[in-house]
This record gives sequence, structure tokens and C-alpha cells, in this order.
Amino acid sequence: METYLNQNFGDVKSKNSTDESLQRWRKLCGFVKNPKRRFRFTANLSKRYEAQAMRRTNQEKLRVAVLVSKAALQFIHGITPSGEYTVPGEVKAAGFEICADELGSIVEGHDVKKLKIHGGVEGLANKLSTSTTTGLTTSADLLKCRQNIYGINKFTESQLRSFWVFVWEALQDMTLIILAVCAFVSLIVGIIMEGWPKGAHDGLGIVASIMLVVFVTATSDYRQSLQFRDLDNEKKKITVQVTRDGYRQKLSIYDLLPGDIVHLAIGDQVPADGLFISGFSLLINESSLTGESEPVEVTADNPFLLSGTKVQDGSCKMLVTTVGMRTQWGKLMATLSEGGDDETPLQVKLNGVATIIGKIGLFFAVVTFAVLVQGLLAHKLKEGNYWSWSGDDALEMLEYFAVAVTIVVVAVPEGLPLAVTLSLAFAMKKMMNDKALVRHLAACETMGSATSICSDKTGTLTTNHMSVVKACICGNTKEVGNSEEASKLCSGIPDAAVKILLQSIFTNTGGDVVVNKDGKLEILGTPTETALLEFGLSLGGNFQGERQTSKVIKVEPFNSAKKRMGVVLELPEGGLRAHCKGASEIILAACDRVINANGEVVPLNEASINHLKDTIEQFASEALRTLCLAYMEMGSDFSDKDPIPVTGYTCIAIVGIKDPVRPGVKESVAICRSAGITVRMVTGDNINTAKAIARECGILTDGGIAIEGPEFREKSQEELCKIIPKIQVMARSSPMDKHTLVKHLRTNFNEVVAVTGDGTNDAPALHEADIGLAMGIAGTEVAKESADVIILDDNFSTIVTVAKWGRSVYINIQKFVQFQLTVNVVALLVNFFSACLTGNAPLTAVQLLWVNMIMDTLGALALATEPPNDDLMKRSPVGRKGNFISNVMWRNILGQSLYQFLIICYLQAEGKALFHLEGPDSDLILNTLIFNSFVFCQVFNEISSREMEKINVFKDISKNYVFVAVISCTLLFQIVIVEFLGTFANTSPLTLSQWFFCILIGFFGMPIAAIIKMLPVGSN
Repeated sequence: METYLNQNFGDVKSKNSTDESLQRWRKLCGFVKNPKRRFRFTANLSKRYEAQAMRRTNQEKLRVAVLVSKAALQFIHGITPSGEYTVPGEVKAAGFEICADELGSIVEGHDVKKLKIHGGVEGLANKLSTSTTTGLTTSADLLKCRQNIYGINKFTESQLRSFWVFVWEALQDMTLIILAVCAFVSLIVGIIMEGWPKGAHDGLGIVASIMLVVFVTATSDYRQSLQFRDLDNEKKKITVQVTRDGYRQKLSIYDLLPGDIVHLAIGDQVPADGLFISGFSLLINESSLTGESEPVEVTADNPFLLSGTKVQDGSCKMLVTTVGMRTQWGKLMATLSEGGDDETPLQVKLNGVATIIGKIGLFFAVVTFAVLVQGLLAHKLKEGNYWSWSGDDALEMLEYFAVAVTIVVVAVPEGLPLAVTLSLAFAMKKMMNDKALVRHLAACETMGSATSICSDKTGTLTTNHMSVVKACICGNTKEVGNSEEASKLCSGIPDAAVKILLQSIFTNTGGDVVVNKDGKLEILGTPTETALLEFGLSLGGNFQGERQTSKVIKVEPFNSAKKRMGVVLELPEGGLRAHCKGASEIILAACDRVINANGEVVPLNEASINHLKDTIEQFASEALRTLCLAYMEMGSDFSDKDPIPVTGYTCIAIVGIKDPVRPGVKESVAICRSAGITVRMVTGDNINTAKAIARECGILTDGGIAIEGPEFREKSQEELCKIIPKIQVMARSSPMDKHTLVKHLRTNFNEVVAVTGDGTNDAPALHEADIGLAMGIAGTEVAKESADVIILDDNFSTIVTVAKWGRSVYINIQKFVQFQLTVNVVALLVNFFSACLTGNAPLTAVQLLWVNMIMDTLGALALATEPPNDDLMKRSPVGRKGNFISNVMWRNILGQSLYQFLIICYLQAEGKALFHLEGPDSDLILNTLIFNSFVFCQVFNEISSREMEKINVFKDISKNYVFVAVISCTLLFQIVIVEFLGTFANTSPLTLSQWFFCILIGFFGMPIAAIIKMLPVGSN
């Protein structure tokens, strides 16, 4: 079976599956009882094709708009624009001078001419009653008025379907429809033959069973849809930096309005259509909107920013002009939201299992019906009334047909693929509470197979609460952990050196120091920038004063490929000065001079270089992050189009930044090791810092290799194959090094790899990995969008929790499959052999429908929602090659099926003698005993299925309230069906001794299961 599944249903991967593979498995599912329900949680490919067509249209529109705007630019210069625009009355009454449609046409159409007519960006800001410096005024009435005129920044979503829609979809089941028709015919014939109400009992019994199945199924599906909606809402929580009332603050993108001033940095998503106000080196990736991969440079001459695009490089301040469904991104997202998530490999495989068993079930159902009809015809032929048919004969024929249809109901395990969805929905909801947001369903089950985790250091293994604790300035190394030590440092070095240091810290930064609403200073920026700015303030620096003194000519923002950041300033006394900072070894290599103890600039000699290198190594060996700050005087011939020089700098200082290891990381790494998961640290930091932290975390062991990115890049394929299994730390790595490592682990070593990332440049590695894990706090929107799971607290321990939940999902689905296939096998064989040997089926249509509900919806609820336990992390990972239906499962299925089948056959053959049953009701009582014993076999088998290999199946059973509730409800309903609903369910009340016997038969399945578990089986 596994070979067949891999050949026909194995094309679908955990991520990045082709549309062809998604189409192929759907075509292979030939026998589906209820397509609407079976394919509910699969991708809507037609909507995806529609979205692709929209992207192509957008690309063509933008191409034309850019050409038109370039042509318009040539004619606009020197021409006084004439104002043709008329402001609509309602817009004017609200206090604005431009309507939403006009704003939309300017940005979406890249209309330079219209922009100039309205007075450029400043003119538009005035017409929107906003300020490009202080932003909107946050009066509730004014914001509401703005919303009414310009709309809100949300796209249209499909309405949450009501419970009755799920009831209607559950009724679409082909076999239930056929049974309903049978019930209707049975009602008509029964009432004609035996009158009301006696003749209606059989028909009403089937109708009641159908309604029970439908309502239980619909309730389960409706709850799942609510869980997925909650998770979708969590995925959309994106915040941006906005200036309102003159203060910088974080705001949800859904609260943005035209007139808002938004601050964007590398890795951010543009949250609405808008216009560039100011910024540096801004490159925008428009591929998500247009499919065009070439980045677009946005400047004051080309100021148009489109919603949904990504900041690839640089930073800027933008004016929001158009929001929500008025943007192309809003329309595209409305279409994409209906496209759904890709189906997971397990869903597809279990669809394959359901298809195979469905075909087998259909064959058995046809043969069973043929045997039962042949028996009836043979009986009539024997009695000589072959051509004489009564109403009773018709009812009997109808009952045979209903039994055959119900065998199909039981045989087709429609619940298998839906159990995956149920288990994943349950796990995703629980993981949300554990600070992990799953973006793609498949990541849950794939994480359970993970064999390798490539983790960042900063913020994942460490706390990301950084502070400068040591500094080497003018040749002196000092502790600067508090303000007192910092002031001592100031008094010990020349004023000129302090001045140039503060200029470097406050101007060459991606952070900001602002006054918040409480009137207190607040530092904004990455943890590294925040630590440096705090250090600058502790030295007595004035951030705003320093920024206003010099004019910024050019900025090259930090990125992990260059490992440096640069800025060029125009000084008040004239002349230009460049500042750069970054990885100590890289910046130091770019320096040829240094500031000495007297504050003089002197050439770097060998002794000075060795001293600085020793300082870097000393800081790194103490697990400190090291940064080097440098500057150079430049000629006046520099243009903002030129790149900032990379050599010829003067070293100002080397700082050591402390970033403590997170509590619990060492224990989490040890858990991973015991679970067979290799943890590797991949960081951009100095190798000595990385090794010190890795040892503290327990990642770097005696036999492990620590390597630097540049050295890794130089290795041949043969050398890489030798060293990659031993690599535990990769320092000074570029994003492409991480991508290369992941690719080798996946392709050459067949590892299932999870990778963490937070920066824009991590997107390729996150995309390449089996499971991409983005950081929720430090991660950029680009990284989050490329990831499968977002670690909301940036904590490595949470990654281990995700792995545990992944294993739990995988094992839970295996348990449910084992349980359901056992019921399938027994129900099929019992009714088939009974029909063949005795000419009648012991389990009626109503009884089989009840059994189907026990094994389908209720079974999935009980077994697929089992919470994880610590023992899961003491077993080896499944990896890429593991069979889903394992040898252990086949052993348990066949062993338990054989026991149940033999017991039921024995009862059918010897039951009357065993229980001394005589009289007209003996057949009814015997069939009730068989039905009751069969159900109790399933109840106790469900308990045995909690563990596939362990004998003790009662461990922590009381903690799983869902399981206990399902078992209790099953037992309660079984008592009601047997004792009180005999007329409808074809059962007869049983004596206490008979009840005890049925329970004992079911209970004996547990020691049998325990004995079966002791039988050794080969590997998968």
C-alpha cells in the first residue's frame, strides 16, 4: 500500500508543490462519497489561477503607467499646471480637498502630471489635512470622518459560513442520500403494509441515524472552521511605525488611513498605496503584486509606493494615500484568500488510503447485496412462489440494499483525511497558546519528522536584550556597563575622540530617539542599534542635536550580506565625512588609521592591529558581540549616486555588546539531542563569540566543527559532503551560506531541516527549508511571509515545543488510522461472511451508521486531539523516508481485527447455544449481542490505540478531557440504543449477565492488544 501511495499520491510536498501534482491526486480520488466535505480543506486552484491572471494584468498596467509617467516628466518641467480637478461636495464638507478615486488614480497610475497639479506630496498632504512631520491628529471624530470618506485598510473576506451550511454539506454525502431514499421507500411500504406507527419504525430509525450522523459531523466541521478563522486573524496581525500627533508609535496596518505618515525599513511590507516623502537607497520588490522580480528604485522623482510590495533595501517615510479594496493589493488578497492553503502530504496520502479502501468496500458491498438477494431468490424458488412478491419481500430487498449501502458508508474511511485537518487545527490552536503561530498547515506534520534545526544565535538562543558592556577607544579598554563607568570613560579620553564617537553612533544608525507621550526619551530600533544609542546617551550625547548639526547625504542600511552600514554626512563647517560600522574584522580590515590615546589620527601599524585583533578575540571569548566603528574624511566631489567607499577608514572604537543566553536553552538543546534532532548554530557573529555561546548552550561538542562562512564557501563538493554532518557552528555566515547548508542537508543527506530566520536575506533559506521558522519580534515581514511557522517569543525553547507538537500530530493521526482501519476490516468481513454463510447481515443499516460515527467523527475527536507528552522527544524522528502506515500499525490492525472477527463469527455460530436463546426473538437478541459486543470491542480498542507500542494505555488518560468525554458519550448512547431504541435500531433489551458478557468480550481485546504489541516486527 505504501508503495502505491508514494507512486500515486507522493507528488505533493510539504511546501512548494506544483499545480500539476495538486491536480493529479484529485483526479485519482475516483470514489468520493462527499466531495464538498472531502475537498473542503484543499487549495482552490481556480482562485489561484485568477490571482495569477490579476498579477499579469497589474504588471502590464504598471509597465504602461511607468512609460506614461516618464513621458509626462519630459513635458511637465517648465509648464504651469492648470487645475482641472473639482472636489466633490461631501469631501469638501468633511474638510478635505481631494477624493479617494483621485488619490487612487495618482498612485496606481503613476500619474506624475496629476501629482504636480495637486502640488506634489506636500500639496496632497495639505489636501488630506495632514502634516508630513507630525502626521494625523488622533481625534476619534476626525478619524471616523476620514474613514467614511476614504474607507478602511481591510480587504473583503469571504463570510464565515453558518452552522447550517455545514449541515447542508454533510447532507451532500452520496451514500446518506441513497439511505434517505431507502428510508423513504421503507416508510411508504411499511405504512401501507403494517400501518402507522408500526410500519414506520425501520424507516424512521434510518432517518434518525442519518440526522445524528449529519449533526455530529457538521458540529465537528463548524468548530474546525472557527479555529481556522481565529488562526487566520492571528496571521494578519502586522504592525508598522506611524507618526500621529507628532509621536512615533506602533499601529496595526488595518488601522491606517489616508494621511498617515508611515516609517518603512528593510524587510517591511508596504501597508497601503502611498507616496515617498523622504528616505535613502529605497529599493522596492513588487513581485508579490506584479510577478516582476526586478526591484524598483523609489525616489522623490518616482515617489509611488504600492500596497503589498516589500522594502528590499533602504528606508523611507511615506504618506498613505489609498487603502483597502481601492488598492490592487486589496483586490488581489480578496481573491487569494479564497485560494486556501495547500493540502498537506498526509491529507493527500490518507485520501489515497480512503480511495483504495473505498473501492474494496464497494466491491464487498456489491457482492454482499448479490449474495443476500440470491439467498432470497433461492428461498422463493424453493417454496415455489418465485413470481409472487409481497410487501414483506420488497421490504426485505430494501433492507438488503440499505445494508449494502451502509457497508460502503462504513468501508469508505471518509474521516481519514479530515482527521488530519482536525488534528492539525487542534494542534495549531494549542501551539498558538505556546507562542508559535503556524502559517501553513503542512508545517505541523513536517515538524514532527524534523532531523535537523539550523538556528540563529541572536534573539533565538540569546535574549536579544543587548547592552554595551566593554569598549576599546583610543587604545584603552574599559568596562562601560553602567552610566558611572561610561562617564569615567569620557573623562579618560580626549574630547575630540568622544565627539567623533558620538557623531558616529547618532548619525550612522537605523534607530531613533524620540520623546513619547509621557515626555520621556524612548529608543526605537533593533536591539543592536538600541544598545549603541543607549551607550551614546550614557556618554552624555544629544541625539537630536547631533542629527540636526549635520546633513545626511547618503545611507547604506545594514544587511547581513555586507555585514556593515554606512552613512555620508555634509558637515556644518563644510566638507563630507563617511561613517561605517559593522562586523569588527571586516571594518578593521577597511581601516588604515586609528585614533590614539591623545586623540590624534595615526597610521595603523602592526602593533596597533594586533592589539585591536586581540581585543576583538578577548571580547568574543567572553561571548560578547563585537562591533567596530570607523570614519573617513571625504572630498567634496562625492555624489549621492556613488557607493560609499569600503576602504581608507580611521578606526574610532571597538565595542563589546552583551546578549545573555536565554534561560532553558541548554535543556532544550539536550531534549533535541535525545530526540535525534541535530541543532546547528548559524550566525553572522564572530567565530569566537559563536563558539562561546554554542558551548554554553550545549550545541558545540568535542567532535563538532565550528567554521566561518568564507571558509565554508571555498570548500569543494567532496569536502562539503565530509564536513557538513560534523558542522555544529557556522559563524560570519551570509544568507547564501545558510541556504547552501540547508540545501546540502536536504538533498545529499536526506535530512528534514527546520531553519530560523529574521532578516529579509533569510527568505531564500526559509523557503528552501522543509520548515521555515521566522522570529515574531525581531523578524521582518519578508521573513515572516517566507516562513511556515512564526515563533512569537523568538525563543529556541518554543521551537522544541513546535517539534513536540509536530510529532504529536503525526502519532495521533497514526493512532486514528490504526483504529479506523481495524473497524473497517472487521465491519466489512463480518457482514460479508455472514451474508455469504447465513444469508443475512447481523449488523443493520442503523447499527452500522452508529458504528461509522463512533469510528469516524467521534474516533477522530478522541484520538486525533491527544496532547503531546515528554516521551515523544525520546524517540528517533521519522525522517523523510519513514512509512506512514508502519509495520507496527499493520501488526496491531491485523491482530485486533482477527480477534474481533473470530469472536463475532463464534457468537454468530454458537451464540444461541451459549446464551440458551430460544423462541421467536432469539435471532433479534443474538444480533443485539453481536452488535453490542462489536461496539464494546471498538470502545476498548480505542483505549488500546492510545499507545501503539506501549502496554500502559491508561497513562494521563484523565488529562485528556476530550477522550474521556467521547468514550463516556459512546457508552451512554450505546445503552440508550440497546435498551430504549430497539424498535428503531433493531435491538432487544439485554439482561445484566448479557451486558457483562459484551463488556467482557470488548475488554479482552485489551490484553490481546498488549500481547500483540510484544510481537517483534521488522523496520519500516
